[in-house]
Amino acid sequence: MTATTLCDWPATKLARHLKRGSVSSEAAVTACLSRIDALDGTLRAFVTVDAKGALDAARAADARQAEGGELPPLHGLPVAVKDVTATKGLRTTQGSKLHANTVPDHDAESVARLRRAGAIILGKTNTPEFAFGAVCTNALCGPTSNPWDTDLSSGGSSGGSAVAVATGMVPLAQGTDFGGSVRTPASFCGIVGLRPTPGTIAEPERALGEARLATQGVLARSVDDALLMLRAIAGAHPLDPASRNIPCPPKPDFNTPMRLAATESLGGAFNIDPWVGKRFNAACDIIRSTIGPVRKASPDMTGGVEAFRTLRAAESWFKFGAMVEEHEDSLTPSYVWNVRQGRSLGAQDLLAAEAVRTRVLRNAIQFFDKYDVLLLPAASVPPFRNDGGEIQQVGGVKCDTIIDYLACTFLISLIGFPCLSLPTPFAHHSLPFGLQLVAPPGRETMLWGLAQKLEAAGFAHRPAPIVEAA
Repeated sequence: MTATTLCDWPATKLARHLKRGSVSSEAAVTACLSRIDALDGTLRAFVTVDAKGALDAARAADARQAEGGELPPLHGLPVAVKDVTATKGLRTTQGSKLHANTVPDHDAESVARLRRAGAIILGKTNTPEFAFGAVCTNALCGPTSNPWDTDLSSGGSSGGSAVAVATGMVPLAQGTDFGGSVRTPASFCGIVGLRPTPGTIAEPERALGEARLATQGVLARSVDDALLMLRAIAGAHPLDPASRNIPCPPKPDFNTPMRLAATESLGGAFNIDPWVGKRFNAACDIIRSTIGPVRKASPDMTGGVEAFRTLRAAESWFKFGAMVEEHEDSLTPSYVWNVRQGRSLGAQDLLAAEAVRTRVLRNAIQFFDKYDVLLLPAASVPPFRNDGGEIQQVGGVKCDTIIDYLACTFLISLIGFPCLSLPTPFAHHSLPFGLQLVAPPGRETMLWGLAQKLEAAGFAHRPAPIVEAA
């Protein structure tokens, strides 16, 4: 057994062997650190690597395993955490010069749960400043390069986590997703990106406890791996009102016949690149031949793009406006632009956007009376160049704002439905493309079940050329 082999094992397989003691946590961590040493100088997925801390924790995990007794689900398993999520004693920069040397004195709840589940945190993964931006870069680190073509973007804003998982630097990674920040990098890098129903992963420190546009998520190389991590960190917290009445992730449902719908653009709500259209339709054809009928249909999302822009802008200004006003010269222009979109908004704007969100949500609920899972692209564009700046047009049509290329994902954030990005089949060495699967809250069993069926039909991660050459 070689270190390289351990890097490429599924998280579920590695977790079983770690608990049995047939693989040591020290060996798994050492393998991941070796892969980081081999590739991260080129890819720049990590901002901070805690080699000493991870090895110390791994040796302690191996000692616990030797003592016998029941072990937690992620015992000794290496993971990575996005650098906007607090980690006690480990630098958390949020991709900003303002926090270049910030070391939190506590863990975020999700990180605390990872540790209690036995995970070993190897380090912090790259993100645009405060997780705003199309290109995964900041003044401290980056750009994070796509492992399929290092001139291209990994996607944002959980790009570092996506690259770390896709290349075997870690088997699992935590991310965050406001408008597509887990799903877009997963699509670009050819892995699974899971955004659960908001509240599934409790965040008791959020300033806006009832706000449900943003949530944490999971990046993995398979659906089973993603669910392994989700189950370890899911659960309510008394200080997070959004987490009330959210059940633990259920087991997949393989047996119930599924009514599938597909849409390229949610009824014309956004534009897509022709390359995306070809890949999406090819994927739907495969599903028809392997799973069953897929009908072209979409909920009415009219007004949703504008509503999301307004709600995102209002929340961003509330949380970050004072920082931008005081420290603009130390912040990236795209971050400043994003936050200042909310500066002139008033109560009427916010409530009108909430009214549109309510209407769109009701349309979606009624749509899912007829269908179980909706299929749509997980990205409206192929992976783009790292040096090309923000996306200004999609499919030859000029965007109104620099976030509009994310409408295929942020419209799902707007309604708060669970979803994931799943790699589609593709020819060797062509670029990855993700299929987004969406179901209503409470129907996650069918979502996970369909994802696993598709994975068995070829909708699965495959190693990038840079990994094969390592």
